[in-house]
Amino acid sequence: MNGPMILTLSVLAVASVLFISGKVRSDLVAIGALIVLMLFNILTPAEALSGFANSVVIMMVGLFVVGGGIFQTGLANMVSRKMLKLAGTNETRMLVMIMVVTAAIGAFVSNTGTIAVMMPIVVSLAMSAKTNPGRLLMPLAFASSMGGMLTLIGTPPNMVIQEVLSGSGYNGISFFTYTPIGLVCIAVGIVSMLFLRRFLPQNEKDEGDRRTGRSLKDLAKKYQLTQNLYRVQVSPHSPIRFKTLQELNISARHALNVIEIRRKISAKNQFFKTINQEVAGSNTIIQEEDIMYVYGAFERVDEFAREFDLTMLDHQVSENKRASGTELFATEDVGIAEVMLTPTSGLINRLVKQSGFREKYRLNILGIQRQDQYLLHNLKEEKMRFGDALLVQGTWKDIARLANESDVVVVGQPIEESRKVTMDNKAPIAAGIMLLMVVLLVSDFIPAVASIMIAAVLMIVFGCVRSMEEGYKTINWESVVLIGGMIPMSIAIEKTGAAALLSEGMVGALGGYGPMVLLAGVYFTTSLLTLFISNTACAVLFAPIALSAALQLDANPYPFLFAVSIGASMCFASPFSTPPNALVMSAGRYRFSHYLKVGLPLQVIMGIVMVAVLPLFFPL
Repeated sequence: MNGPMILTLSVLAVASVLFISGKVRSDLVAIGALIVLMLFNILTPAEALSGFANSVVIMMVGLFVVGGGIFQTGLANMVSRKMLKLAGTNETRMLVMIMVVTAAIGAFVSNTGTIAVMMPIVVSLAMSAKTNPGRLLMPLAFASSMGGMLTLIGTPPNMVIQEVLSGSGYNGISFFTYTPIGLVCIAVGIVSMLFLRRFLPQNEKDEGDRRTGRSLKDLAKKYQLTQNLYRVQVSPHSPIRFKTLQELNISARHALNVIEIRRKISAKNQFFKTINQEVAGSNTIIQEEDIMYVYGAFERVDEFAREFDLTMLDHQVSENKRASGTELFATEDVGIAEVMLTPTSGLINRLVKQSGFREKYRLNILGIQRQDQYLLHNLKEEKMRFGDALLVQGTWKDIARLANESDVVVVGQPIEESRKVTMDNKAPIAAGIMLLMVVLLVSDFIPAVASIMIAAVLMIVFGCVRSMEEGYKTINWESVVLIGGMIPMSIAIEKTGAAALLSEGMVGALGGYGPMVLLAGVYFTTSLLTLFISNTACAVLFAPIALSAALQLDANPYPFLFAVSIGASMCFASPFSTPPNALVMSAGRYRFSHYLKVGLPLQVIMGIVMVAVLPLFFPL
């Protein structure tokens, strides 16, 4: 091996280790690798920056904007709701319908965006049918990945191999070339899940109050709500009288949340009422004899009461509502919900106290679930992470408003409220633009990248995306920079001869057993790698190696590159291998073992079927 080849492979190895560890952002790793290759003259500046002018990257940007228009107009939500009405309450019918609808949406938008649309609907559907949401959410996540196999734009690896093929002088892939393979993936996935679902969480006997997506009783028990809720009454001499909650800054100074304030209607009427019938706002002024409902550790509440001359109350005080229990947290106006942070959320890695969550959304964060751990106290010092489930409380109106934000996915939205979501009158326009994009892509009248750019511009011009600034916010820039930075890596691998070396090793080890064995080796190697690094990075790195291996064996390169694309996308054995897998983990109450019992067999079954089927579509 020559020096440039050794350096390229070393950079590739270090980048892979950093991707797997997850301690450094993937886009930063990609840019760092790019800089090293450029500094050592393995890549010229033009070659190093060519990834950001690549049509795949531009198409990804356009598709994010198109997807944003589909979401912001409520088009995807409207279509999915209408189709899911056909499912009824039978679990088998629900599972099949959810996977079919999710896959159909996933054919045109990102799998993360698909989950954002479908998860609240599926949770509400499950609760309506008295079914544990965990029975349906993992199939939902897997179907969002399978749907990406239906079209050229369904998932980035599809566009990556199309670029590799066209760049090597082969005919490109049309918009629906993937469709037959995608249909096989979906069929295999549905049939497999019907058998593997016995390993999913079972239905519970006590479903409780269904005012929220998960039962209110279940949420209260899970987050220990009633054990951490106390009442204090403002005395005639308390120094907090006539001050606003904003002035007192109780959350930051005392690590407590004021959930609600109740006040006597009049001196003659001894019944209490909730101020403004909603969660106490920052401008609420404290008055004498107000009863404050404070959530937090007893030691903190006791210290707070002593410092400000407040009276700790027992449950004997007369009110028009029960003093303790779950009723406080959910009424006709006020409720609780669980929300999940999305991969692109600006809240990730920010302290709760610095997030501005209450100021922006007018909601209290009552607790955080992080895998199997529940964080209930001193939350302001906690740093929020991807995959965290936040238990929030506020008015149903504010919770519904939160559902429209790109930072979070509301998974515990109440059934009644989720059904009141109105569809924007621009949904038909968004549908027309998406249809135009598909027609242009299928007709091949203009380049694919131009078709997608036209659709993205039209989404903004016709107001399906609220503004240009909102359009930029819909773009997952980490994914864009990642693929833009990694495409030149494939140039370096080919330029230094590293691709030929690696493919020769693979051909030498497996080629003697025939092209079918080599195809299986390509698929399962890619499938294994994508457990640890993103599907996009995996496809970018392995596509040129698979192409070179196929050519050395004098075989048709198409099935080998399709094996890379499918192997990189069909990853189910780990909760953190894809964003959808991670997003449903908390909402479905899954453990890592659930993914091993359900996802790993599915991943292996899918690989066996794909290795057998690909030569039927593309003869070796």
